Parts: sequence; structure tokens; C-alpha cells
Amino acid sequence: MNILHVNMSLDPITGGGTAERVSQLHMAMSRIKGVSSKILSIAVSPNSILPESEDVVLIPCLNRRWYLPAPKFIAMYKMVKWADVVHLTNHWTVLNVIAHGFARITGTPYLICPAGALPIFGQSSRLKRWYTNLVGSSLVSHAAAAIVITEDESSELSKYDVDKESIYQVPNGVNVEGFMYHNTKLFRDSIALDCEDYLLFVGRLNVIKGPDILMDAFITISSQFPSLHLVFVGPDGGSLDDLQGCVKKTNLEQRVHFAGYAGGKLKSSAYHGAKLLVIPSRQEAMSIVALEAGICGVPVIMTDQCGFREMTEAGAALEVTVDAQSLAQSIETMLQSPSLLNNMGKRTKRFVGENYTWEIAARKYVQVCKEVVNEL
Repeated sequence: MNILHVNMSLDPITGGGTAERVSQLHMAMSRIKGVSSKILSIAVSPNSILPESEDVVLIPCLNRRWYLPAPKFIAMYKMVKWADVVHLTNHWTVLNVIAHGFARITGTPYLICPAGALPIFGQSSRLKRWYTNLVGSSLVSHAAAAIVITEDESSELSKYDVDKESIYQVPNGVNVEGFMYHNTKLFRDSIALDCEDYLLFVGRLNVIKGPDILMDAFITISSQFPSLHLVFVGPDGGSLDDLQGCVKKTNLEQRVHFAGYAGGKLKSSAYHGAKLLVIPSRQEAMSIVALEAGICGVPVIMTDQCGFREMTEAGAALEVTVDAQSLAQSIETMLQSPSLLNNMGKRTKRFVGENYTWEIAARKYVQVCKEVVNEL
């Protein structure tokens, strides 16, 4: 079984969750007997999660704003032709359009995994509507099967006339070995953090991720917990200036920290040292960071727009509505009960370890690919 993954970026900063998902699925599939896995992506930056190799082809990038690949059509065609199944991740990307076209030409079945990208939200709304009408709708509706990360995504696919029987749920996973580094001093030293109590945000500083909501919630409780700090880990996605302005206005410069991107041991250290991971997203498709915090035994508070109800139903996370007041109240409740924090952390680690590894996700993907090929 030859499986080709197509994703617009493997850069951990610009590619975000889909870059991590595709990279980890590829590595996990490569360990499954009888499965060959390759990746087709764009060389957006030199900071690729996986280096270019025989199995990872990175097309030169002509425009980083729009992720335009160089016209290496012969190389792309050969990769699609090699595959038994093509796996398209994300949605608003020219690379998917090209791979989709070659798949139609060669008769290669393809899966589409929008990863929460189908709703038209935020900037470039007009361009996204144009893209949907021109090619996006056809790309989704002609897929042999659709992969959703959370059950909530199925309703978005129904708008594209995707048959419910062709929709499969394959959640995100976590690389357990990548979060075994426990020395919390490493991260604190890296940002000159001289306290041990901090709330952690991990993700792009973009309005869709809700860092402003968390900022407002922290302001609300800051006087009640004078030793508590707030740490934002992640690249700027358009909200950094506003957040920094808010920090200065409220005189919280010594208690709010912007660490930028963190990976490897530094990221693991950040998780292990946190009191809580807070995910204040306005829209999310099963946040990978919830799993990363969970495998580190860190309690999680997330909004009800994160599409991860299974975690809250298992008592492994606390779910709140998307507003600063509800978030502030939930953080306050958690911090006032050390036993609650401890018990939730234990449940979270057990829940994630038993249900959400990339090996589990990879086996589910391979099964879907086999079903698709057998139906031809």
C-alpha cells in the first residue's frame, strides 16, 4: 500500500497542527509492515519538521504569502502516479488543487482531511469564497473518502454533498517520546521566568486561537493570584501587538511573557512546568496541544469550540464557553483546588496515553485507505 500525503507546509511555525499531523502520520505509517509512505509539500522555510529525502519531497516556494509551489509538475505527477491513495490535508492551498488534478488524471483515489479548515473564517473571506466556487467544492465532493478529526466537522462536509458513509473520524495523536523531558528549569531560564506558577497558551497568536480572551481572563484574576504568571508560546499570527499593548496598559509586563515558538525539549519543559494549559480558541479541530499537555500530565481548560468533547466527558479536561468571564471563573476554580488539579492531570495523562497516539491514528488511516482501494 503506497500512501502519499500532501500538505502545504511542514514548517512547525507556519504549518501548525497540520504540519505536525502529516509528519507524525508519515513516520508512524512507515513503521507499519506492508505500507510505504511519502510526503509532498512546499519548502516554505528551512525549518521543516522532516528534512527533504527520498520519501519527503519539498517543492520550492514561489510566494510565502499564498504558499505557491514552483511548477515542478513532472515530479508532482510521478508522486501521485506512485501512490495507491493520495491524502490531501488542509483545504485552502494550491498544492492540493494540483495534486487533486493529477489524481483525477491518473485515476488515483484521494482522501480529503480539511482539519477544521472548511468554515470561511477570518481574513481573505472573499478569496476563500472564490476558491470554493472555482475548485474547492469539486475537490471535496469528488474525494473517495473524507477524514474528520472531530465528529463536529461532519456537518461542514455535508454542505459539500459528501456521503455520510464516506466520512471517517481519525483523531489527532501525540508522540509520547517527544514529551519525556521533565526539566522545567530549561524553559523558565529561556524566558527569564522566576516563578513556578504559570498558565500556558500554546499556538499561533491569532484571533481564531483566542489569545485575547485568555488575556482578558488573566486580567480578571490577576489580583487574586498575585504570584501567577501567563505565558504565551507560539509565533505571531497578527495579534502580538494588540496583546503587548494590553499588557502595557494593565501594568502586567512582569507577569505576562511572550516566548515565541518552542519545540523539542524546550516545549516539553514548558508543558511540564505549567499549572494549566488553556485553549481559548474560537474555532478548533481537536487541538493537538491538548494531547501534548495531557501526555505531560497537565490539566487542560478548553472552550466548547475545540471539538474535543471526548476529553471533557472523560473528566480529563474542563470545557467552558468562548468568553473571558467563563474562562476566568474556571481558571479560578481549578487554581483554588490543588487536589482537583492533581487528579485531573492524572486522568488526562492516562486518557491520552490509552487513546491518542499517532500509532493508533496511522493504523486507522491505513484501514480507510485499504477500504477505498478495495471499493474501486
